[in-house]
Amino acid sequence: MPAQFEFADRTAVITGAASGIGAALAHGLAARGCRLALADIDRDGLDQVAASTGIAADRVSLHHLDVSDAQAIAAFPDAVRLAHGGAALLFNNAGVAVGGQFEDVSEADFDWLMSINFWGVVRMTRAFLPMLREPDQAQITNISSLFGLVAPAGQTAYSASKFAVRGFSDSLRHELAGTTVGVTTVHPGGIRTSIAKNARHAANADPAELARGQEAFEKFLVMPPEQAAEIILRGVTRRRPRVLVGRDAHFMALIERILPAHYWSLIGRNASPEAAAPEQGINA
Repeated sequence: MPAQFEFADRTAVITGAASGIGAALAHGLAARGCRLALADIDRDGLDQVAASTGIAADRVSLHHLDVSDAQAIAAFPDAVRLAHGGAALLFNNAGVAVGGQFEDVSEADFDWLMSINFWGVVRMTRAFLPMLREPDQAQITNISSLFGLVAPAGQTAYSASKFAVRGFSDSLRHELAGTTVGVTTVHPGGIRTSIAKNARHAANADPAELARGQEAFEKFLVMPPEQAAEIILRGVTRRRPRVLVGRDAHFMALIERILPAHYWSLIGRNASPEAAAPEQGINA
């Protein structure tokens, strides 16, 4: 497998491309000479992102896609092949959040989150892997989270999905070793996106406490999505197996490695369950 990924004239498929990290990835990939297949449930957002990249109309295709819809995902590769002839890059980035203590989060909300954050990644990978085996090099990039490294109280659903993405990606990377397809897992820290604002919460959550928690947590969302996307793309260029985005992600990875069973006794002193909101962005 070549040491570096060559982006020019490759087609990149990005889910959650209408905002946040996904939109920033679209800009970064366009600047690197990629063709783009942009997918999101937000049609207007896709139009705005495509226009803002400045990419030629024949080098970008827009796809209204709900990644919780298995049938829509199964049909997606045919649409990409029709538009671009194939693809060599897959960015599984779409994600949502549900906050609240486990006993307060409904089973329906838990299932909804897993259908997007985890099953969306699995199904997109299954759908596109045959196509990704065709070029001389290809890369799957799965966006996990800081909460795929550590699991705060109040984030059972989100952390479960992001740990699942991490495990799935690591195992898949081992299976694909020696092939032309690489796998990168990304763990973003505090990225300045809208996930805290757009997260679902338990029905019995106190609105005042939620507002205070959101306000406190948003102080930690400091890195612009554009900076995060550049870090991710540098990692993909080097075909790295894991990319940590932000000092907080690096710090938490270290703390978890040192205190794998007891890190929350340290960091939990400075974090409330209400403030432990996911960080990387709704359909980011």
